[in-house]
Amino acid sequence: MTENVFDLLERRGYIDQVTFPDELRERLAEGPITFYIGFDATADSLTLGHYLQVKVLQHFQRAGHVPITLFGGGTTLIGDPSGRSDMRKMLTKEDIDHNIDCFKRQLSHFIDYSDGKAIVANNADWLLDLGYLDFMRNIGVHFSVNHMLKLDAYANRLEQGLTFFEMGYMLMQSYDFLILYRKYNCQLQLGGSDQWSNMLGGYDLVRKLDDGKVYSMTFKLLSTADGQKMGKSMKGAIFLDPNKTPPHEMFQYLRNCDDRDVVKFLKLLTDVSDEEIAEYAKLEGQELNVAKERLAWEITNEVHGKEEADKALEASRVLFGGSGDTEHMPTTELSEDEVKDGITIVELMQKGDLIASTSEGRRLIKQGGVSVDDEKVESHDAIITLDALKKGVHVRKGKKVHHLFKLK
Repeated sequence: MTENVFDLLERRGYIDQVTFPDELRERLAEGPITFYIGFDATADSLTLGHYLQVKVLQHFQRAGHVPITLFGGGTTLIGDPSGRSDMRKMLTKEDIDHNIDCFKRQLSHFIDYSDGKAIVANNADWLLDLGYLDFMRNIGVHFSVNHMLKLDAYANRLEQGLTFFEMGYMLMQSYDFLILYRKYNCQLQLGGSDQWSNMLGGYDLVRKLDDGKVYSMTFKLLSTADGQKMGKSMKGAIFLDPNKTPPHEMFQYLRNCDDRDVVKFLKLLTDVSDEEIAEYAKLEGQELNVAKERLAWEITNEVHGKEEADKALEASRVLFGGSGDTEHMPTTELSEDEVKDGITIVELMQKGDLIASTSEGRRLIKQGGVSVDDEKVESHDAIITLDALKKGVHVRKGKKVHHLFKLK
């Protein structure tokens, strides 16, 4: 007997909040359900943070349920205020359409859209031509401003200033659920825990207007042990697009994850069995590196393919083994104009995105945390010459971050 996907998600640690959990578990056991996850197209690539949602989509589809991937061609024009201290950058329709095309290509690598097994929808199809007065009379009347202002998504913005423009986002997202329910009999909305308020708005709307039996479920946002959310706005975000984050950099990022995160990430981001993960959970210290390699290989393999994953694994073992082999090392190529008569080590590290600021570079060097070609850098004013870059310069930050700099 196939395991109920609800139980699988609960066991692997995905679920945060659910409306009527026992009822939803029973409904999922009865047979296929159509559900949706929304993606606002605020960038031209999904990130590792989105990858958790990809795994949820896969788990549901393998269990026989039908996913709708809803792209926010309409809602992205506003931008979700949840978790924001300021208003999101406003994108053009052309930018949004381009981003949606990129998302579609990436998701088709993970989700089977053939023969009605999954559905693609774009809320621009029903939001862009809405009549304002009709919408406010039919939909807006069901939303209490007093209630909305108590929600974190809005309450946190009141001191800095919250526009009526942004308050419309909840109405739009709620309306999405109503439309998808009417069009596809979509009975379940899934999303990150920061979407709970918006999702309850849609859940209430469908039940009020159509007396529909629908549900909402949120899953925990992907974050590191120190609390950093893996979103596209974070410094050094890991994108699924290989042109933004090369496979070896994705691998290295995961291989360097905190010891406290490795088991959690294996459960949430891979299909490694519970039994194998339980064995990895017994490991400590240096032994955990085996689990980190497995984590990095599994994700790089699924996102970029076995060849890239194997190359990244080989390069990682070379780096962690202390070899000077730079064949598969993350690389930044510079022009002669950028280097001229030489470039300081701090400037060089900034060009390779190894540091966020000059002060960070100076601090690392002062602490002895930077080496060039296996020699510790003593001064932040150290010059890397044009001749050295012609041969290739191997920079190491700390014990684990390796980078090659060379001329184009």
